[in-house]
Amino acid sequence: MTTLEFKPKLFSTLKHYNRKQLTTDLLAGIIVGIVALPLAIAFGIASGVTPEKGIITAIVAGLIVSVFGGSKVQIGGPTGAFIIIIYGIIQQYGFEGLTIATLLAGVFLIMFGVLHLGTIIKYIPYPIVVGFTSGIALTIFTTQIKDLFGLTMASVPSDFIEKWIAYIGSFPTIDWWSAAVGIGSVAVIALWPKLARYNNVLKKLPGSLIAIIVMTVAALLLKQYMGVTSVETIGDRFSISNQLPGAQVPELTWDVIKGLVAPAFTIAILGAIESLLSATVADGVIGDRHNSNTELIAQGFANLASPIFGGIPATGAIARTMTNINNGGRTPVAGIIHAAVLLLIFLFLMPLAQYIPMACLAGVLVIVSYNMSGWRSFMSILKNPKSDVIVLWVTFLLTVIFDLTIAIEVGLICACLLFMRRMAETTDVKVISDEINPEEEESDFQLGNLEHLTIPEGVEVYEINGPYFFGAGNKFEEIMGALRHQRPKVRIIRMRKVPFVDSTGIHNLTNLCLMSQAEGIQVVLSGVNEKVQTVLHKAGFDAMLGEQNICSHINIALDRARLLVTK
Repeated sequence: MTTLEFKPKLFSTLKHYNRKQLTTDLLAGIIVGIVALPLAIAFGIASGVTPEKGIITAIVAGLIVSVFGGSKVQIGGPTGAFIIIIYGIIQQYGFEGLTIATLLAGVFLIMFGVLHLGTIIKYIPYPIVVGFTSGIALTIFTTQIKDLFGLTMASVPSDFIEKWIAYIGSFPTIDWWSAAVGIGSVAVIALWPKLARYNNVLKKLPGSLIAIIVMTVAALLLKQYMGVTSVETIGDRFSISNQLPGAQVPELTWDVIKGLVAPAFTIAILGAIESLLSATVADGVIGDRHNSNTELIAQGFANLASPIFGGIPATGAIARTMTNINNGGRTPVAGIIHAAVLLLIFLFLMPLAQYIPMACLAGVLVIVSYNMSGWRSFMSILKNPKSDVIVLWVTFLLTVIFDLTIAIEVGLICACLLFMRRMAETTDVKVISDEINPEEEESDFQLGNLEHLTIPEGVEVYEINGPYFFGAGNKFEEIMGALRHQRPKVRIIRMRKVPFVDSTGIHNLTNLCLMSQAEGIQVVLSGVNEKVQTVLHKAGFDAMLGEQNICSHINIALDRARLLVTK
C-alpha cells in the first residue's frame, strides 16, 4: 500500500531557525517580491485576464507553495509557460472555464503527489521539455508584436501563421512612440545587469522594474509636455482595482468538467514539470534535495486556492527561485515574505499600475520569451540522434501551430514509440548451431566443462539477449519463420540475459511452444531468472512444458536435451 509522502520543508527548517537567517530571508523576500511584481502584471495581461489577477495569483500561490512545498527555496506564482494555454481556455470557455480547469489541475497535481509520480515526471524526455518550452517562447513573442509596436488592428487572429500575416498587413499602422517605448524597454532590461554590476544595491533591482519605472515616467512626460497620447497604458485597457476578492467556487457541471479535463491535465503536467525542474535546479545551487511528491501536493493546493480567489494557474518559477537563492533566501520564510510584500504593493500601490505603457509590458515579455526559448539547448539537441531531433521538432511545431495540449500528447507518444523502438533494437536473438563458446560463458560454464557445451545433433539453441517484450517477440518470430524448414527434436531457448518479459512476450513464447509441440518438437527453457520464472509460472508454462523442461543453467538444459533426443 502506498503511503502518503507529505513533508513540507517549512516545518523542518523552522526547528533550527535563527535571527541571522531571518535577516537574509527578509532581504531575499523583499527583492523577490519586487521582481515578481512586473512579471505578475505582464503574465496576467498576456493571459487574457486583468493585471490584478496576476498579482493575486502570485500572492496566494506564492504563500501556499512556500508553506506546504517540498523545496526550501521554491517561489510559486504565474509563469510564462501558462500564458498560451490560459488564453486559449478563456477564449473557448470564458474565465469561469479557466477557474474550473485550474481547480481540476490542482486535483490532478495532488493525485500525482499522492501516487508518488514526482520522480516519474522527472523522466519526461528532455527534447519534449525543450520543444514545448521553445514553442511557448516563440508563441509568447508573437502575441506581443501588436503592443510592442502599437499596431492598429481590429482583432488579432489566434492562429500563429494568420497572426503573422495580419501583423505584416498592419505594419504600416505602427505607432513610433509606442515602438520606442517597447524597444527601449527591451534595451533597458538587457543592458541593466551590465550598467548596475558595480553597485551592490542597484544590481539587486530587476531590469524589468527599472524599465517599467523609466518608461512609465517617459510616457507621462510625453503626454504632459508633448501631447503624445498614442502610447496605450494599462489604464486605457483595464479598470484597475486594489480590492481583495472574496472566495468564490464556480458551479461545476459534468458536461463542463468533461470538456475541460484535457486542458486541465495539460496545466497539471506543465505545472509539475516546471515546478520540479525549478526545484531540481535550485537543489544544485544550494546543495539540498527537495521532496518531489510533497512539492506536487503543494502545487496542487496552490492551484486549488488561486482560482477560488480569482487567480490563474501557478507553478514554481525558475527565475524568481534563482533570484531568491542569489539574494540569500534559504528557507520557505523568504517565499512567505515575498507574498506579503506583493500583498502590500497590491493594497497600497496597485492604482499606479494604470500608468504603465502596454508597450513596456510587451518589452518585458519579449525578454521573458527570449530567456524561455533555450535556443542554445535547442541547437545542441539538433546534433543528437535523429529520434531526439524528431521529437524536438514535432513538439516545437505542434506547440506553435496548434496548441500545447496536442504538443505534449503527441510528443509523449512519439517519445514512447521511439523509446520502444530503441529497446527492441537492444534485444538480440541469435541461433547457435554447433557449440557454445565457453569463453562467452559466466556462471553457466562454472557448472560444467567444454564437453557439456557441445550441442547434440537434433537440438537447436536460441539465445535472447535483452528484455523480451513485444518488439523482441516479433523479432524472435521472424527468425523462427526463416528457420521453419528445419525440424529439430528439441529447441533450447536461453533466457539468462532476459531481465523481464511482458504479456506480448508471454503470448509469443506460448505460441512458439504450442507450435513446436504440434510439430513434435520439445521446447526447453534455460537460464530463466527468478523474476521471469515467476511470471512464466503464473502464465502456466510449468504445466505446458513440464517443470523439468525449465532449467536454471545451460548445462542442465543440454543434458535434458540429450535425454529427449535419445528417447
